[in-house]
Amino acid sequence: MARLSYKEQVQRVREDAIVEAVNRLLATKGYDAMTVDEVAAEAGMAKASLYKHFASKEDLAAAAMVRVLDRAMVFVDGLRAKPEVAALDQLKAVARWAIASQLEGEMPSLPSQNSSLSNSLQANEAYMDRLISLSNKLSIWITQAQTSGQLSSDLPAEMMLYILFARACDPVVGMLKASGMYTNEQILDWVTTTTFDGVGPLAKA
Repeated sequence: MARLSYKEQVQRVREDAIVEAVNRLLATKGYDAMTVDEVAAEAGMAKASLYKHFASKEDLAAAAMVRVLDRAMVFVDGLRAKPEVAALDQLKAVARWAIASQLEGEMPSLPSQNSSLSNSLQANEAYMDRLISLSNKLSIWITQAQTSGQLSSDLPAEMMLYILFARACDPVVGMLKASGMYTNEQILDWVTTTTFDGVGPLAKA
């Protein structure tokens, strides 16, 4: 890999600072409430400087999503290095990772209904490549879990995939945390359990 020039290194550092600022704001305020002015202030630079790296608010959100998908891919690839672990346990680990990321303020919060943002994300090659790759890897475990009877085969595999993605932005996680009544570990356990086992009586150890 070619070594980056000093100018390229400076640009990389600035872009990293911007994306980290975007991620924090998206996690705490959400996309609709976040402004480009806030991102610039959080990143410690002028708004005009920010626009040299990212042309729009949509581009900022896409960069944050690419970053979180990269993190997700690293986590999933680490799990894939342990083929002896059952597919259902792999899926539970992914769900816990997504929930924990949200609890730690590291998961961007994007609106599900925003045509300009949706179009921007779909047009972003880096985002789509990562999303498709992650979906394919998770789908392998879902199929294995259904085939082995660990997950219901009556439900479409696509639905289980969407449920996993939904855990990354589940409002229940934020509401339980905001109540201040429960620990992160309790929230992790409860949301993971209800994701895979429903809300029937919990099995006693």
